[in-house]
Amino acid sequence: MIKANISLEDFKNSAGTELEPSDWLLVDQQRIDRFADATNDHQFIHVDPERAAATPFGSTIAHGFLSLSLLSHLMAQHMLIPEGTVMGINYGSDKVRFIQPVKVNARIRARTRIEEIKRRPGGQLMVKLAVTVEIENESRPALKAEILSLYIVEEKS
Repeated sequence: MIKANISLEDFKNSAGTELEPSDWLLVDQQRIDRFADATNDHQFIHVDPERAAATPFGSTIAHGFLSLSLLSHLMAQHMLIPEGTVMGINYGSDKVRFIQPVKVNARIRARTRIEEIKRRPGGQLMVKLAVTVEIENESRPALKAEILSLYIVEEKS
């Protein structure tokens, strides 16, 4: 169950708001291996530490789509949720760019900015979020994305 934490009116006016960054999350080899198993993507750069050590990265790296898939968890930590929200649905992405790989045992976090909120019929709000996944102690981010979320909101009459 989603807990409301902002009035619907305040939420509708929150475009431009930069949210608090998420907590840091460790991307260890076990997480990478589980993602490889779940997606059947066992390319050596992700799952073979010995072979990956001989590449320019010097270690295994997380799948780009693993970093992207962690956005649901990372963004949820500090996302504004309007009162009356019944559910939020991942709606898609307008743009995703993988800028730098996440090396094994690196920690990542998400910085999120609410870009746009559009009302739709049936108590729906389409929310566009600009998200940057930072890598601890790195100057360049892992990825930048424009994420779309659809909120179903029961509006009070």
